[in-house]
Amino acid sequence: MARYFDVHPESPQPRSIAQVVELLRNDALIAYPTDSCYALGSRMDNHDGVDRIRQIRRLDDKHHFTLVCADFAQLGQLVQLDNSAFRAIKAATPGPYTFILPATAEVPKRLAHPKKRSVGVRIPSHPVAIAILRELGEPLLSSTLLMPGAEWPMVEGWQIKEELDLVLDAVVDAGDCGTEPSTVVDWTSGAPEVVRVGAGDPSRFA
Repeated sequence: MARYFDVHPESPQPRSIAQVVELLRNDALIAYPTDSCYALGSRMDNHDGVDRIRQIRRLDDKHHFTLVCADFAQLGQLVQLDNSAFRAIKAATPGPYTFILPATAEVPKRLAHPKKRSVGVRIPSHPVAIAILRELGEPLLSSTLLMPGAEWPMVEGWQIKEELDLVLDAVVDAGDCGTEPSTVVDWTSGAPEVVRVGAGDPSRFA
């Protein structure tokens, strides 16, 4: 059964965040809020976490996982950025955007796209997500919590707990954080291409 944490959306309780992070360090898979709906998350080094996310969402090996970062310095260690990408992405973060970029050697091969050697990265602005990331001290391997066949992500923590109780280790409930996933911008060709329009304004990358 998944542990359930009811946290304040703007001032998350430090004790609860510490308990969530302790679970993550012990290879837990969690559901947590972001600035663009709930997400599934585990540590990058958690091999089972990747497989469990794939099973829950029925994803194939071509799916771009997202490495969710606390800040731009952490993001910069994971992906290769030229000057134009650096400026544009720094100006758009934190926020509801995911950027697909060439991965650095810091990213395990199993997490990168098998052919492109690329990976998704983002810096959310949700206080609970940021608190978890700062306490953890490393990126979270994440994927939008959108179930197979569902038109919209689940928005209620109790619903996530009820439906995924047996396949998650923890649910961090901070209330409704919306149904729109992040806007995805593919920068692997050297220029931005919006491949999914979501919560972030796509016009700045048009």
